[in-house]
Amino acid sequence: MAEVKKYIAVDLGAESGRVMLGSVWHGLPARENTAKMAVPRLVLEEIHRFGNGPIEENSSLRWDFKKLFYEIKTGIGKAVKAAGAQVWGIGIDSWGVDFGLLDADGELIENPYHYRDSQTNGMTEKAFKLMSKREIYESTGLQFLQFNSLYQLLAMRLKNSIAMAKATNLVFIADLFSYFLCGKIFAEYSLASTSQFMDMRTGKWSKEVLDGLSLPAEIMPKIISPGTVVSQLTAKIGTELRCGPIPVIAIGSHDTASAVAAVPAAGDANWAYLSSGTWSLMGLEVPQAIINDKTFKYEFTNEGGVENTIRLLENIMGLWLTQECKRQWQREGTDLSYAELAAMAEKAKPFARHIDVDYSGFLAPGDMPKRINDYLKETRQKPINDKGQMIRTILENLALKYRSIMEAVEDVAGHKIEVLHIVGGGIQNELLCQFTANALGKKVITGPIEATASGNILMQAIATGQIKTLAEARKIVRNSFELKEYEPHDISLWQEQYKKSKKRKRI
Repeated sequence: MAEVKKYIAVDLGAESGRVMLGSVWHGLPARENTAKMAVPRLVLEEIHRFGNGPIEENSSLRWDFKKLFYEIKTGIGKAVKAAGAQVWGIGIDSWGVDFGLLDADGELIENPYHYRDSQTNGMTEKAFKLMSKREIYESTGLQFLQFNSLYQLLAMRLKNSIAMAKATNLVFIADLFSYFLCGKIFAEYSLASTSQFMDMRTGKWSKEVLDGLSLPAEIMPKIISPGTVVSQLTAKIGTELRCGPIPVIAIGSHDTASAVAAVPAAGDANWAYLSSGTWSLMGLEVPQAIINDKTFKYEFTNEGGVENTIRLLENIMGLWLTQECKRQWQREGTDLSYAELAAMAEKAKPFARHIDVDYSGFLAPGDMPKRINDYLKETRQKPINDKGQMIRTILENLALKYRSIMEAVEDVAGHKIEVLHIVGGGIQNELLCQFTANALGKKVITGPIEATASGNILMQAIATGQIKTLAEARKIVRNSFELKEYEPHDISLWQEQYKKSKKRKRI
């Protein structure tokens, strides 16, 4: 008979969260083709979905912790009921960098700051006065983004934060929710690695950086590896959810770490990955941190992966620009679906404008169409009034940005990349996937959409001993989900546009 174990994945994103029930089969259910019984499979079921986004509190952007925790518990309760069998684990993943502060009684002092809050404006420059940019990079190997945990905590120190003064523990978002489920404080390696507090060569907190910026090392919790069974639901939570003592497992708690774990790569082909969603994260899976002149020049980040790997990557603004455009048009009374916007973009004029999708003025929430048009005016380009043209401009320039990052990836790697694997919700935008293949001049393979939840659950299966290796997990992904291939078209045209985009400088 086929062995099946069921797991619960809580996947927290910047726009929404969901609770998924995953069944990992060693063999297929009896109703399937018996000739395929030996093929391991993963079956996912979405149990609960809820909205997420920043709230205004004390003139700052925050995460609504109580609301999110309520939704997580609601989803877990529904999933336990839907499982109809023993649940072997619960794993929580989230975006990186943000954290909560706990007091001496283990209580959350205040709602965590949202990474797009303005408190970190100018903090990188202040940090570099205390410790040089190269010194920080040598100690951490992390990309310089103003919202990194390092600059959030520095901002709190410089304004004499009462919450920081009371804090006895700093816990990153996914691990914070795990703590409130099981009562154990920890820092899962992949999530902690996004902070710029960690020495990525050693996998330990960087004393040099924490001391250099006068930040409290004593509030940093113990770092644990992905695939660790941390504890089990507390008796109080178990009673509330009407379930037994389910193990809480530290998977790749950073959502990208879980997504990369589910990249369906096989064999020895030279491949790179792109996790596509609100943010785009492109890079390589490597055995150890690469911190040198080239990675510093390109501002590559070394983040922790699962199974003793490093995710050497760069963060790109991603589909945030289209999401914010959609929200603005909705506020103005025009509610268009992403599919409708993509169809409109496909009909729009090619290469009408050039923008830098990573321009800092696009980071905060707000009227994105106006911000893009302001950018166009500053760069002596005509504003865009057509919604389809606006979306096409974003998608084309996002694909061109991918080309720029891919060139840097190949330079650091010292060899050409043959295939780009794209995973995550962004693959539903097929126009962007084709643009990416065109811009790169390479084959693109997309899938699965639910990469983060898949990686989350498969790391739980590794933790329980149901499967043994990351390679086996990726084979299960290939067996379980439909993948789509995109071959490049119009390569010379995209090459010409790429050269133009590199020449254009913002005034």
